[in-house]
Amino acid sequence: MAAEGLGQTLGPAVVLLAAGVAAVPLFRRLGLGSVLGYFAAGALVGPSVLGLFTDPATILHFSELGVVMFLFVIGLEMRPSKLWTMRHQIFGLGLAQVLGCIALLSGVGMLLGLAPVTALIAGAGFVLSSTAVIMSMLQERGEIATPEGQKAVSILLLEDLMIVPLLALVAFLAPQQQEASGLTGIAIAVGAILLLIAVGRWLLDPFFALLARARAREVLTAGALIVVLGAALLMEASGLSMAMGAFLAGVMLSGSSYRHQIESDIEPFKGLLMGLFFLAVGMSLDLGIVATDWPTILLFLIAYILTKAVGIYSVARLFGSSHHHSLERTLLFAQGGEFAFVLYTSAFGNGLIDARDNALFSTVIILSMAVTPLILLAGARFMKQETTSLDGVEPVCNLKGRVLLIGFGRFGQIASQLLLAHQTEVAIIESDPNRIREAQKFGFRIFYGDGSRLDILHHSGADEAEIIMICIDDPKVTNHIVDLIKQHFPVAKLLVRSFDRTHSIELRKAGVDFELRETFESALLFGMEGLRQLGLDDESAVDTLYDIRSRDAKRLTEQVQGDIFSGREQLLTGTPVPEPLTQPARTSTAEDTPQ
Repeated sequence: MAAEGLGQTLGPAVVLLAAGVAAVPLFRRLGLGSVLGYFAAGALVGPSVLGLFTDPATILHFSELGVVMFLFVIGLEMRPSKLWTMRHQIFGLGLAQVLGCIALLSGVGMLLGLAPVTALIAGAGFVLSSTAVIMSMLQERGEIATPEGQKAVSILLLEDLMIVPLLALVAFLAPQQQEASGLTGIAIAVGAILLLIAVGRWLLDPFFALLARARAREVLTAGALIVVLGAALLMEASGLSMAMGAFLAGVMLSGSSYRHQIESDIEPFKGLLMGLFFLAVGMSLDLGIVATDWPTILLFLIAYILTKAVGIYSVARLFGSSHHHSLERTLLFAQGGEFAFVLYTSAFGNGLIDARDNALFSTVIILSMAVTPLILLAGARFMKQETTSLDGVEPVCNLKGRVLLIGFGRFGQIASQLLLAHQTEVAIIESDPNRIREAQKFGFRIFYGDGSRLDILHHSGADEAEIIMICIDDPKVTNHIVDLIKQHFPVAKLLVRSFDRTHSIELRKAGVDFELRETFESALLFGMEGLRQLGLDDESAVDTLYDIRSRDAKRLTEQVQGDIFSGREQLLTGTPVPEPLTQPARTSTAEDTPQ
């Protein structure tokens, strides 16, 4: 019986995994992206086609944990100081987009024959863009950390916050509403946020420090899951979204020394659950409703997407974005999202919309999420790039050189000087035409080419180069280039610019010949100059620099062989330790004691 029960549990899991594994590579190969692949796989195995799953709502509710963990990981990259600097984008740009689009969509809904309250509910739901779809798209394109990516994150955060006043509005408009319910809900939500901030400020770091002493990685993983899920449950109980709770938990841990380890532990759960979420959304698509009411659904889908697009573009231009960036944001946000289901369900429960409207609006939301990858694909093909003119730029073609240098930014420019000082034959490629044109003004001959493409590497002389130096500032692109070179040009020595310590560990594990963190040596020299300004003689300052460099090298070697916590004894933390990590230059005297 136990084996039979286990089989009944594992069977659906195997079907879901198989559907995702089969669909995603196929759709990515066709250039349609992984999100649309998951949607299509979910629709195939769902109740409307094969009927292998009859209760997608349950799976959808569980799989929302993928969105929760995605927002937690994003929060880890957002220190409170950085979030504070984004406040004008969140409450300025984000609020303007939400309120402007609600007004436009409500007006269009009434023009399409909806009652005013129904039009308001339908429009407000469609305004809440899909955090899961947008963040997945930004991650696939490597744009989360860019200025435009940060604006997108700001808008999504504001939309997550807006679910509270929108639910309060639903309660207020309900036929039997309770006047105090809205204010009470807002007070509870604010109290929950303050509680989470307090816990993050005073308890999280000691909590993970205690777990780290156990020296068991699975314990730290469990602790990370407790924090993420606990914060999510707290926010859900207070009327906010679970994703918002996870994001705030991530922000609270962004300054923790355990951040990188926690992120690596959460990553596998996040990826699987995000895929499950998109599968569940695909399953939720009721093709019966589509077949019955397709003219109405198609009319609302087109009208809402176009109307929201007008609102997004107008607000983006109003806030100073270029035409190109405004169009990109429009294509990315012109869809509804998962929080609309929450709003529509609440409106249905409060008697503001009927069952048919709930099903129709939800279907419009799902279809809008499904067509977003197609809209982005069409936009990428037909939208003219404003800043990619190749006038005066020489493309890569059969270059020769003992050294191939990829990337001619600040780092690459300095690195090239030492090679050129010895008349070394250096082939330099760069993917930014503007940077190439600037370099030409100083007499450099830089060639245009994307080093992440195998054909460009061949044309750049990677086959014959003795050394290949990767000097770009994008870790993901760097790792991709490293993989290409290790596979296709294994003879060349590989020297790589590293983004940070975690990236250095990844590069060493990948087998590069040399890696250097972009700020490491300059920071050492900066600290050494501080010692000199304090009066330390040059010889002692240089000895200290060599000692710190040696400690760091030992620690990095131990981390490659172990984990992020290995080699901690090499760190000088400024806290008391049983034995001094460095021999004092002299002992204290009475004159040294502060009076």
